[in-house]
Order: sequence, then C-alpha cells, then structure tokens
Amino acid sequence: MMMSSFRWLRRLLLLAFLVWVGFALAQKPADVPPVIVMRMEGVIAPPNAEYFSRTLRLARERGAQLLVVELDTPGGLMTSMEDIVKAILASDIPVAVYVSPSGAKAGSAGTFITVASHIAAMAPGTSIGAATPVSATGEDVPRAMEKKVTNYAASYIRSLAEQRGRNAEWAELAVREGAAISEKQALEKRVIDLVAPNLNALLEKIDGRTVKLPQRTVVLKTREAPVQRSEMVFRERLLQVLVNPNVLAILGVLALYGLIAEIQNPGAIFPGVIGVISLLLMLYGFSVLPVSWAGIALLVLAVILFIADAFAPSHGVLTLGGAVSMLLGLLMLFETPDPALRVSWVVALTLTALTSFFFLFIVAAGIRAQQARRVTGMEAMKGAVAVARTDISPRGKIFYDGAYWNAVTEGESIKAGERVIIERMEGLTAIVRKEEGTS
Repeated sequence: MMMSSFRWLRRLLLLAFLVWVGFALAQKPADVPPVIVMRMEGVIAPPNAEYFSRTLRLARERGAQLLVVELDTPGGLMTSMEDIVKAILASDIPVAVYVSPSGAKAGSAGTFITVASHIAAMAPGTSIGAATPVSATGEDVPRAMEKKVTNYAASYIRSLAEQRGRNAEWAELAVREGAAISEKQALEKRVIDLVAPNLNALLEKIDGRTVKLPQRTVVLKTREAPVQRSEMVFRERLLQVLVNPNVLAILGVLALYGLIAEIQNPGAIFPGVIGVISLLLMLYGFSVLPVSWAGIALLVLAVILFIADAFAPSHGVLTLGGAVSMLLGLLMLFETPDPALRVSWVVALTLTALTSFFFLFIVAAGIRAQQARRVTGMEAMKGAVAVARTDISPRGKIFYDGAYWNAVTEGESIKAGERVIIERMEGLTAIVRKEEGTS
C-alpha cells in the first residue's frame, strides 16, 4: 500500500514539473529576432561606409529587427557620409545610432548620420554638432563654390531632420554656424530621441517603439532580444587606419627614409622594401582624402633643400629652410577645415624635427664618408702596380684591385699582359707607364 502511494506521488510530481516547464516555455518569447551592433569610430571615410553596408547586409541575412551603430567620430568625408545616409534611408531594417561611450562625439559627418537614423540616442557626457561640410577633392574651392556646398549641406540636413521629425532649425545651424551641443541639450532641442547610459538601457528604453520604414512599420521587441556584434574585418581595419592624416604623414616620412637609405646602400634591400611599402600605403590614403597640391609642393621643396644642404653644406641655412617648408607642407597637406582630416601639430613638429636631424647628420655624414672614401681610394692608386688587359696605345684597359679601369699612356705603347705603374688618376681614367724591367 505504501509503495503504491509513493508511486502515485512520483507521478504527481513529474506531472507538476512538466506543467511548470510548459508554462515557462510558453512565457518565453519565441524566436525573438536579434539586434546587430556595430562600432563606427574615427574618420568617416570609404572603409567605414563599406563596413556599414556589409553589416546592414548581415543584419538582413540574419533576420535582425534592429541595427545599432555605436558612433564616435570627429567627422569625415561628405561623400562617405552620404553613402551611409542613403543606406539608412533605404533600409528595410531600423537603424539606431547611439553616440557612445561617455566622451564620444558625433561631429561633422557624424551629425548627419545621427539625424538620419530611425532612432537617435546619446550616452551621458557626449556631444553632437559642428557639421561643417568637407569636400572630397584636393582642389582650391572658390568662395562662391564654398557657399554652394554649405547651402547644399544645410538643405540636406534640414530635409533629414524634417523627415525624422527632429529639430531642423538647429540641424541647419550645425552646418552654417558649426553649432555643437551636449546630450542633454540635444534631448531638450529634439535633436535626438533619448539618452541611455549603456546599450542594455538603450534596448530597454526602445522596447515597444514603433518605427516606420519605406515599405512597412515595425514594433521593436528589444528587451530580451539576443545581441550579436559585427566587427570590422582586417581589410576594413587596415584601410581605416590608412585614412588617418597623421598615419599618412608618418608613412610618407618612412618612405623617404627607406628610399634614401637604399640609395646610399645599394643592395641593402630591407630599407628599400620598407620605403616602397610605405609609399604605396600612403598613395592609397592620398586617393581617398582631399590632398592639397600646395602642401605636396612644400614637402617636395623641403626634401630638395635637405638634400642640397647635405651635398653643399650651408651652415644649416638650407636645412632650416627645409624644416620650415616641411612643417608648413604637413599642416597644409590636406585641404579641409575639418580638424579630423588634418595632420596634428604634435605629429608635424615631431616629424619635422626627426627629418631635419636625419638629413643634417645621418645623410650628410654618409655622403661625406662616401666622398672621403672615393678621394682616398684615388690617391691610394698613385704609384700602384697594375696589369694591362689590352694593348694601351695610347688607350686601353688595366686591371687593378679586382676591377677594370680605363687607362692612357703618355709614353711608349704597352702590350696586353705587361705590368704598369699608375702615375695619377684623372677622374676615372688611370695615367700609366710601363714598369721598368718588363718587356
């Protein structure tokens, strides 16, 4: 009887457990679409635009309900910004731009991207604004053209703000007057939708929000949605580094050092390889950023002055001129009002000082040593014994110290195989006479 009671008790407990599991599973959201998160940092340039497009495709393939862009940028190229904005406007997946972490900013091009997003959010201690347009060409822009570009950018950001129901007046001021505000001011002025201290808080706050897309309207269910991150691939990371003006300036100087070292030491190979690789990487960056021809001309002039001082010492006058020219060239290398696309003062001064030292001491010392060796070698040949390799009457060839030399005799003719005395050198030609006692 007791065994039967235990058997019924076990069955009852098992049934209760199964009912509880079924109830728990019924309460858990079934197949909640994931949230894809990407981090966009640094200058807005083609690598970042490519990264965004790839991640948007990934979100579509995974059936994501939302793409979150964690943004921290000082600005960038208008063309790359427009590529990202167009992709957001045409996207069939909601895009939330989250300016984070604390201390981050959505400057210049980042302002356009934030305003264009379906959901705009910022972390505490962040800023947005100063949306000055930047051209993607390196040519001098006339005042009239600059005004046209500004008017276009102002109307563009105004239309984006109006489309998203955001403060269009402030957005236009960010372009025309470089206005910038904190996250609290941005929320008060309706530039953004919310402030969130972290990603989890952001997903909590936007849960249940309705987002209107070009073809449909969706309701976000982000509170318990799985979060999946999309990182830059190696190629994108490398190219993103190469659009940093400071990195390009350093690569240019490395290319100069490497090529000059290879010229001074033929066959060393390693300096030449480093120089060529640096040069090619630099040229990629130059093909993307707005390069100033005036800056390049100043840098070329600097190299000419440095080399001239190494060959014809001017007590540092030419080197000083080269240093000034190089500093100005680096600061003017990229023609843009955006500080994010300029070589910093610290990098420019450091590279100028190192290059001045490089030419003033290392290159100049190497050239002087080569000249000294050449003079010493010529003087050492005077009175030396060599062998005629051809008949010399009066011109021919001699063999001395492992090398063939042109030779001229001012006396009797000399036959091949006879020993000769080198009387003097005239350039690379040896003036010789037949050694006494030979026939």
